[in-house]
Amino acid sequence: MRSAVIVDVVRSASGRGKTGGALSGVHPVDLLAEVLRSLMSRSDIDPVLVDDVIGGCVSQASEQAGNITRSAALAAGLPESTPATTVTRACGSSQQAVHFAAQGVLAGAYDVVVACGVESMSRVPMGTAPMGRDLVGTALAQRYPQGWISQGVAAELVAHRYGLHRDDVDRYAFESHRRAAAAVAAGHFDREIVPVPVPGGAHATDETIRATTTVDGLGTLRASFHSEEAAQRFPGLDWMITPGNSSPLTDAAAATLIMSEEKAAQLGLTPRARFAGFAVAGDDPLYMLTAPIPATRKILDRTRLAVADIDVYEVNEAFASVPLAWAREFDADPDRLNPVGGAIALGHAIGASGVRLLATMVGELERTGGRYGLQTMCEHGGMANALLVERI
Repeated sequence: MRSAVIVDVVRSASGRGKTGGALSGVHPVDLLAEVLRSLMSRSDIDPVLVDDVIGGCVSQASEQAGNITRSAALAAGLPESTPATTVTRACGSSQQAVHFAAQGVLAGAYDVVVACGVESMSRVPMGTAPMGRDLVGTALAQRYPQGWISQGVAAELVAHRYGLHRDDVDRYAFESHRRAAAAVAAGHFDREIVPVPVPGGAHATDETIRATTTVDGLGTLRASFHSEEAAQRFPGLDWMITPGNSSPLTDAAAATLIMSEEKAAQLGLTPRARFAGFAVAGDDPLYMLTAPIPATRKILDRTRLAVADIDVYEVNEAFASVPLAWAREFDADPDRLNPVGGAIALGHAIGASGVRLLATMVGELERTGGRYGLQTMCEHGGMANALLVERI
């Protein structure tokens, strides 16, 4: 039976997704191209061997329109004969790219493939590609007459369902920054981060980590999604989701080189991890952010593993209530949950986050000698991807 392996996985450092952020002057095509170029250089394989490049991007508009993955692959110097495509599954877009790439290897459709993702939230802000009731249509509006809500309100509903308090989410956010800052100091991200040229030098340090964050400081921030209309619609909520316990707008790109284990041996390459399982799941689109729970159940059932068998869990920190709810559902070890910080500290460049999680998870498995890593992330519309890897 064929197996699919990760030969390498890299990412840019995060930049704040606003004007003046470290990567805000870099066109998203150039940002992804730089990461792709570094990935290919590190493996030193002939790029003509790459059967396909599959990229994730959420806001496929403006500078990110027109199959940005193909544009970036050509900008990176890959052969014109190498095809590329851009996919979307909301925040899980680049994780879905990884799924498609690895599954293509397992099916025999590919021998060598690159999965990647990019999002420049400073240059192509959320909402550039319009979302709202104009995209719902008549039949969907009839099925869900309550209409869509923002992800922030969904995060409030999740917090309420799982009995979370303001102190819970703020302490979790503080710990994300603390862990990430400690990881930087220890050099844990050195292998996964590739520098991106910017005016005056190169950007190689996550700009979104706030090492001086305190729980008391987080407690002074006002809830972002409270309004009179929302309070009337959802009475009883404590309204605790703030900018401090949410992931920041971010610019970043990430990429991974995937191939069959046989091809890696033929090329004299040493794989870092093997794909052990995949799952996707849907859940209530009103709560929206709870689908990582059924996705995790599905992948554990398929692989006949338990949460206790997993050494690292990367559960995307779109909002602090998401990993906290996941951990309560599975009685998960908090020390294994986002052990070097998550998106609250490291940023959530929505089109790139799936591969960013993979880079962080593989690196942590190697540092600790762990065997299995699980990553999962919530996605707009009440969906989630789950992915299981085994360190080699």
